[in-house]
Amino acid sequence: MLYDQVSNDIKEAMKARDKVRLETLRNIKKVFIEAKTAPGANDTLEDAAALKILAKLAKQGKESADTFIAQNRQDLADEELAQVKVIEEYLPKPLSADEIEGIVKGIIEQTGASSMKDMGKVMGMASKQMAGKADGKVISDIVKKLLA
Repeated sequence: MLYDQVSNDIKEAMKARDKVRLETLRNIKKVFIEAKTAPGANDTLEDAAALKILAKLAKQGKESADTFIAQNRQDLADEELAQVKVIEEYLPKPLSADEIEGIVKGIIEQTGASSMKDMGKVMGMASKQMAGKADGKVISDIVKKLLA
């Protein structure tokens, strides 16, 4: 399980005295614990939920880095991007645009979607199928292009 892997990697980062990695992993574990203790979570954290959390943390880190760059604070942006790099080690390899398009085409055939009215149905299935492997905005743009 991802939760256990992160816990073990914290110990390794401590031994290696890797400050950035240790700080990032502790942050991840804190968010994982919050998710495990949330009402209705029954003190468990499935890998699918953990991957969603990691994808969200990576996205937030990238957005923060972009903000820091816009404010001419490259030092802070570099810190954020270093943490994003650690987070991305736990995420599955992102799908390419061509791979996403292939999956979306399959879903469109499967559902018989033919117009923008069917976008919700296609997006629901696509988001579920590619959770953690593709950004929702990219999926949405491809679905729009194929249904238009």
